[in-house]
Amino acid sequence: MAKSKKAKPSKKPESTELSTIPRGQAPNMPQQPPKLSKEQEQKLKDIKKKLEKFQKQVLAKFDDYVMGIALMPPPKPKEGEKVDPNKINVLVLVDDSDSKKMAKQELKKKLFTIIDKQAQDIDKNLFPEIIILSELWQNCYDQKYEILQLVAMSAPVFDKGMLQAVKIAELHKNMVIKKFEKYIVSYVLAGSLIQGRATKSSDIDVWIVIDDTDVKRMTRAELKDKLRAIIIGMGIEAGEMTGVKNKLNIQVYILTDFWDSLKEANPIIFTLLRDGVPFYDRGIFMPWKQLLKMGKIKPSTEAIDMFMASGEQMIKRVQNELKNIGMEDIYYAVLTPSQAALMLHGVPPPSPRETAELMKDIFVKKEKLLEDKYIHTLERVINIRKDIEHGTKKGLTGKEVDELLDLAQKYLKRVNRLFTQIEKIKEGKDVIAIWDNVVTIIRDVLKLEGIERAADEEIVKLFEDELIAQGKIPAKYLRTLNDLLKAKKDYDEKKLTKQEASVLKKEAGSFIKFLVEYMQRKRGRELDRAKIRVKHGERYGEVLLLGDTAFIIHDIDKEDKEISKATLDEDGGITKTKRTTIEEFEKHLAQANIPPKVFIKERVFESLKEIFGKDVEVLVNF
Repeated sequence: MAKSKKAKPSKKPESTELSTIPRGQAPNMPQQPPKLSKEQEQKLKDIKKKLEKFQKQVLAKFDDYVMGIALMPPPKPKEGEKVDPNKINVLVLVDDSDSKKMAKQELKKKLFTIIDKQAQDIDKNLFPEIIILSELWQNCYDQKYEILQLVAMSAPVFDKGMLQAVKIAELHKNMVIKKFEKYIVSYVLAGSLIQGRATKSSDIDVWIVIDDTDVKRMTRAELKDKLRAIIIGMGIEAGEMTGVKNKLNIQVYILTDFWDSLKEANPIIFTLLRDGVPFYDRGIFMPWKQLLKMGKIKPSTEAIDMFMASGEQMIKRVQNELKNIGMEDIYYAVLTPSQAALMLHGVPPPSPRETAELMKDIFVKKEKLLEDKYIHTLERVINIRKDIEHGTKKGLTGKEVDELLDLAQKYLKRVNRLFTQIEKIKEGKDVIAIWDNVVTIIRDVLKLEGIERAADEEIVKLFEDELIAQGKIPAKYLRTLNDLLKAKKDYDEKKLTKQEASVLKKEAGSFIKFLVEYMQRKRGRELDRAKIRVKHGERYGEVLLLGDTAFIIHDIDKEDKEISKATLDEDGGITKTKRTTIEEFEKHLAQANIPPKVFIKERVFESLKEIFGKDVEVLVNF
C-alpha cells in the first residue's frame, strides 16, 4: 500500500471550556470533507460502466470477503510530479478476519495480484489499492489515522456498511475534536461492525471519553448531560452531511465515571475495550486495552459478588414485571375503555367494581350490542387483579400473560366496534332531540306572533307562511328545517349517516341561536311597552308594570342590582313593596303576559315619588 504523506501540523483552534458550555447549544459545525468536483463527477459518470464491470468480477470471486469498493480521489502530486488525468484509483476493502492459513501480508499480496489483473483486463488505467481490515484497524491502534481519511474521502461503489461507518464516524470525530479538542481522551468505533456481526442496516456504534478532571463550575452529572446533548446533535448533523442513513449510536463517558466502571469490572466497559478500535486516542485507550489483554485489569471481589447477586435480582424483577403486567397494564387496558364506553352511553363514570356488571346490563341485556363472552374476559381480568392484590394468587407465568394479552387485544378490538355502535345510536338520538328542541322553539316564536296552537304536521307550513313569507326570518332556515325533518325520517328508517348527522348538528346550532335571539328581541320590544325609566339624583331606575305586579330596579347601572317586587293596584298605586331576587324577577318575566297596551294612571306618579323621592324624573323615549 502506498504510504500517505504526513500532514503538516496545523494551528490548533481554540478549544471550548467545558464549564462554559450552555445547555442544549450546538457548536459551530465543521464543514463536510470536500465533495467531488464537477470534473470528478463527470469522470465518475464516464467510468461507471467500467467500475460496475470491475465490481461484478471482484465480487464473483471474493464476494464473502469484500466489504467495500470505492473510487478514491486523485492523490496530491509531489513537487514536480504530473498527475495522470486518466488514472482511476479504486479502493478495495477486504475482510481478513477468517484468514488463518497465511500471513496477512501474504494474503494482501495474493489478493492484489488477482484483483489487479482483473482491473487491467478491464482498463489499463484502473489501479486498485487493497486494504485488509486488520491493516485498517492496526493503523488505528498505531495512531496512523491518515488511512481513515483516505477511506472517508472515497466515493463508495459497493458497501456492506463498513465504508459508510468509517465515513460518518470520521466526520463526527473531526467535529467533536474541533469543538472540545484538549478534552477528548478517546474516540472509539465499537459494536457489531468491529465484531463482524453487522448488516447493512446496523447502527454505527461509537463511544467517547472526555476528561472531566479539571471541571469546577458544574457537577459531573450536569457536564455529562450537556456534552451528550451537544455531541449527539453533531451526530445527527454528520448523518445529514454524509447522507448515511444508519443511525450513529453515540455513548459519551466522562473520564471519572469510565475509570470507576473499569475498577468495578463493568462488562460493558470490558467489551468496549476488548473490541473497540480507536479513531482518536491521547495515549490512554491502548494502554487500557493492552492491560485488559494481559489480564491486569481484574474485577474486585465486591464486583464479583455484585454480579452474582444481579442474576437473582433480575429474575425477581422479571417476575414482578409479569405480575405488574397482569395487575396494572392489562387490567387498565380493558377497564378504562369499558368505562369510556359506559360514559359515552350516558352513564356517570363507574367504579371498577361496577364496570363489568353495568357493561353486561346495558350492552348485553338491554341494548343487545355486545356478546356475553367479552364480559367474561373483563370479569376474568378484574378477578385476576383482585386475587394478586389480596395475595391469593402469587404471580403470573409468561404463558398466562400471553393468554391474557391475546384476550385483551380481542376485547379492545370489539370495544372499538362497540364505540362505533354507540356513536351511531347517539347521533340518531341527538337528531331527534334537536328536532324536538327546534319544534318547541318554533311554537314559542309562533305564540309571540299570535298563533297559540300548532300541530306537529303543521309546523313546517306555519313556519313558512307566518315567518319566512313575512320576511321575519331568512329563507335559509326553511331549508335547515326541511333537512332536520328529512334526517328524522332517515333515522326512523335507519338510513341516517354519520356525516349527515354531523352536518345537521352544526346547522341546527345556528338555527336555534337565531330563533332564540329573535324571541329575545321581540320580547324586549314588548317589555319596553311596560317599562318606566326614571332618574333620581345621579342614578337611573326602572319600573316594570306586569299585570297586577310591578318590579322595581333601583339602580340599573349597579352590578349587584337591588330589585323590589310590589303589587299594582287598580288605581295605579304601587303598594306592598318588598325586596326580591334576580332569579324570581327573571322567572316572573319569562311567564308574564305583556298586554298590548299599558296605561299609566295618576296614582303611578305618586307611587314613584314615594319609592325614588319627590325629585324623581320620568324619562320619555329613552
